[in-house]
Amino acid sequence: MTDPEVGAPLALATEQDQHTQSEWEAAAAAVLRKTRTLGADDPDSLVWEKLTRTTLDGIPVTPLGLPTHLEALRTTGRPTRAGAWDIRARLAGDDAKLLNEHALTDLDGGVTSLWVRATPETDFRTLLDGVLLDLAPAVLEPAGDPVAVAKAFLELATGDLHADTNLGVDPIGASLRGLVEPETAENVDHVVAVARLATQHGVRGVVVDATAAHDLGASDAQELGYSVYAGVTYLRVLTGAGYELADAARLIEFRYAATDEQFPTIAKLRAGRRLWARVLELSGLEPGAAEQRQHAVTSRPMLSKYDPYVNMLRTTVAAFAAGVGGADAVTVLPFDSPLGQPDAFGRRIARNVSHLLIDESHVHEVADPAGGAYAVEKLTDDLAAAGWAELGELETTGLDAFRTRVGEVAAKREAEIARRKRPITGLTEFPNLAESLPAREPNPTEPDVRRYGASFEALRDEPATSPVFLATLGTIAQHTARATFASNLFAAGGIAVEVAGPTGGVDDLLASYDGQSVVCLAGTDHAYAEWGAAAAAALRGAGAQHVIVAGRPTALGDEQNVDDSCAVGVDALAFLTRTREKLA
Repeated sequence: MTDPEVGAPLALATEQDQHTQSEWEAAAAAVLRKTRTLGADDPDSLVWEKLTRTTLDGIPVTPLGLPTHLEALRTTGRPTRAGAWDIRARLAGDDAKLLNEHALTDLDGGVTSLWVRATPETDFRTLLDGVLLDLAPAVLEPAGDPVAVAKAFLELATGDLHADTNLGVDPIGASLRGLVEPETAENVDHVVAVARLATQHGVRGVVVDATAAHDLGASDAQELGYSVYAGVTYLRVLTGAGYELADAARLIEFRYAATDEQFPTIAKLRAGRRLWARVLELSGLEPGAAEQRQHAVTSRPMLSKYDPYVNMLRTTVAAFAAGVGGADAVTVLPFDSPLGQPDAFGRRIARNVSHLLIDESHVHEVADPAGGAYAVEKLTDDLAAAGWAELGELETTGLDAFRTRVGEVAAKREAEIARRKRPITGLTEFPNLAESLPAREPNPTEPDVRRYGASFEALRDEPATSPVFLATLGTIAQHTARATFASNLFAAGGIAVEVAGPTGGVDDLLASYDGQSVVCLAGTDHAYAEWGAAAAAALRGAGAQHVIVAGRPTALGDEQNVDDSCAVGVDALAFLTRTREKLA
């Protein structure tokens, strides 16, 4: 950073607090050697390889951003929003009177716009009774004929409408969700018809809902590429119908998913603006003539049905990232959404997240909080490049091939979750089998989404009917690490454990054993070597049919004593499935 008046570097730290890259490498290497991630003879510089993670798009994310990472990069895509973001609440359901109560409560609680799922039969008069549409814009999500939905809404809205109102036509998104047949000439007619209605009333008419791709399991780059592909398609349709390019671009709003992966979300929103600006630039539009308007929605797939209160933390991080990333409007989905129709508490917490960030944390006061951060700028550039490449693939191969690529990414993510490389707190990590889930009314109007933890949720939905006997070897201090690991792992699969007390030998174990068909030994390597094999043989002789060891099976010396094992990095989903089969 430089002083703008004299051009000299600004000293942001005292001399004793300034360190070189090699000093950082040495400090990081010392920590990695303690955990045996780095060998004693490995060079310190190897920390970059050990600590760099790769995203689902194959983008390497280094542990530390450096000025050299921005050499020859064009750091664009900065936020254009001035001030606080629009706090947008979602209304979805069939009971117009109930939704009206939600709308008025949300608006009274500080919500500034409404996102309304509607059908041609929606009773807008009841649903929007008392809503001042000139002050609080409504963004429609048509379910069914979008022209009929738009007309029904406009018949009610006889006065002036807020300029950020959007009639919400998005046939490509509806097609991707499987709600309508693939794009046809009739769908194109819908886009033009709704756009003309929007133009007549001075509002927007088109939404590019990239969460349709995200909800299928798309990566960040795939979501970006899809959004630009859909946006370009709508531009072609509208300009082909006689619209000027700038006017067509101003009719479109983009909707992106915000996840609890903070920095990728910030970079994704910045990259989205950069990609759209590039499209308009290549189309001949002057810079700044039509900025991309963004609506960020906290991710549906990242939410968990179990331990749902953790969803408050996930959505808070996501909303923060959306605000820092420059989203014009932010919707925080209630924490209890995976359970059904959110209740009043869930909706209140959802809208208050933005109030905390805006009114108490003043996140919006800084125009571009992430600007200049080497890591964010580099990730923005990498995501923009990957998104542009995905756009090229979509233009060449179409949506069917895109679905296939998204499926491959979803499978890769699923494999990482199965191995708990992508932990889901309260579900794959630190689960509570004794929890009581809050009851919620069903909400059949929510889109069909496969949550990231769906496979583990399925196991929890049908708990194992029998427990595992956890055969702890030695004192609590000696077995607690592996016993805790194994107990949490079993709980993630809906399997309870019955734990032996402190043991000093085989006789103590047998005294606690009550005939369970599956047992799991948990102790230190020393205990395994000393009497683990004898314990396994004794338990098998007492009736155990399946013996598991917490750790590597070789720790017992004689692997014939062990049927299975669990350690860090195990495919937890496969292991739990096998164990449940044995328990059955």
